[in-house]
Amino acid sequence: MASNLYSMTEFLPTKYHLQSLCCGASYPDTNWELQCPQLHQPSLIRAIYDVRQLKVHAGNPGLYKFSDWLPIERVLEGSGAPVTYKSEGLSKLLGLDQLYITFNGYWPERGAFMKSGTFKECEAYSVCARKNSSNGTMVVASAGNTARAFARVCSQNKIPLLLTIPLDNIGALWFDHPLDPCVRIIACESGGDYFDAIYLSNLAVELEGFYPEGGAKNVARRDGMGTTVLSAVTTIGKIPDYYFQAIGSGTGAIAAWEANLRFLEDGRFGSNKMKLMLSQNAPFLPIKEAWDLRSPAMLPIDDGMARKQVTEINAKVLSNRKPPYGLKGGLYDALMDAGGTILAATNQEAGKAAELFLKYEGNDVEPAAAVAVASLIKAVEENLVEKNGVIMLNITGGGLEKFKKENNINYQAPEKIFALDADPLATKREIAGMFR
Repeated sequence: MASNLYSMTEFLPTKYHLQSLCCGASYPDTNWELQCPQLHQPSLIRAIYDVRQLKVHAGNPGLYKFSDWLPIERVLEGSGAPVTYKSEGLSKLLGLDQLYITFNGYWPERGAFMKSGTFKECEAYSVCARKNSSNGTMVVASAGNTARAFARVCSQNKIPLLLTIPLDNIGALWFDHPLDPCVRIIACESGGDYFDAIYLSNLAVELEGFYPEGGAKNVARRDGMGTTVLSAVTTIGKIPDYYFQAIGSGTGAIAAWEANLRFLEDGRFGSNKMKLMLSQNAPFLPIKEAWDLRSPAMLPIDDGMARKQVTEINAKVLSNRKPPYGLKGGLYDALMDAGGTILAATNQEAGKAAELFLKYEGNDVEPAAAVAVASLIKAVEENLVEKNGVIMLNITGGGLEKFKKENNINYQAPEKIFALDADPLATKREIAGMFR
C-alpha cells in the first residue's frame, strides 16, 4: 500500500460517537453504553469514527496501531496484534492462489505475541481501554479463551474483574505468571456450559459495584475483534473475497462485516463485501441450523440436549446457546448483507486439519481454529470458493503448545463453584461476600 497509510504518532484518545442500529440515533459514549438509550427493539450499537481512512500507527504498541478504529481512550501494557501473511504450504496443498492467513496467537518468528494464544486478546485490550466512568468490578462470562485473555489483561493492568466460567472448561485458565488479586474467578458446576456461566454473570451484575462487560453489545469488543480484518486488508492491499472463521457466538463474524463496511467508506481497498464462510463444531450446530432455514431467529433447543452436545465437541469455546443472531445488526443481518454460509466440522475433521496446519504452516492451532481450517478444506472440496479468489483464513488461536513449552505454566482454580440449580438469592449473597 501507499506509504501514507502508515504514521508514527503519539497516542491520542480516539474520536468517535455511537449510533443505534434500530433508530439511527447518535450519541456520545459517556457511560459504557451497551444499547440504544431509547430501547426501541433488540439492536446493536456501532462506533462511528471521525477518521474514515485508516492509518496504521506503527508507533503505537501491539493492537493499538489500529487506534483510528478502536473506541479507546488509553493504551494498556502487553498488547499483541493479529499478523497476516500469505500462505505457501497450505495454499499449495489446496490449490489456492491467494490464501492469506491472519494468525492470532503466539508465533514470535512471525511477529505474533499474543501470550494467551487467542484473538480474544484483541477484545480484552480494546474493551479495557474504552472510556468507563465506573469504579466497580467488570464481570465477564466465558467458555474459556475469553476468560484467559481478560484475566491476563486485567491482572497486568490492575483492573478489577470477576470471571464466570463452566467448571468443565477450567483447564483453559492457564498463565505464565500468577494472577493479580484484582482478578476473581467463579464457576458453574460440572455439566454446565457457557450459557450457565452467562446466567451466573447476570446474577453478579445485579449486585452493587459490578458492571457487565457486555459481550457482543460492547462496541469495543467487536471492534477489537475487527482488527483481524484491519490486519488482513492493510497487508493484502484489498478487501478479501472470502472470510473463514469458526464461530460460537458469531461476534467475530459481525465484527469482520463491520470492519468491511468501514473499508468501503475508506474507499482505497475495493468495493466488495467478503463472503462470510463460517463454521461450527458438530454436533453443536444451533447457528447453522437456524441459518440453513434462513430463520431470522434461533430455533428452540432443549437445555439437556444442548449441554450433551457441548460435552461432545472438542472446541468448547464454540458453545454459545444464545448468540447475537437475530437482533438488529446481528449475525443474521451480516450474513444476509454480505452473503456466505455456515459449515460444520466434526472433531475428527478438525483434528486432521490441525495436523495439516502444523505440517504445512509450521505452528499448532487451538480446536476452534482447527474447525475453521477444516471448513476451508471442505469449501475447496465442494467448490464453494473460487481458487483464484482472495481468501482470508482467521486463525483465532494458535501457538498455545509452543508457548507452554517455552514457559512455566500456572493453572488457576475457581474460588467458588455454584450448582446449576442453586438459589439465585443465595448465589448473589455468596458472590457479594467474596468482595467484602
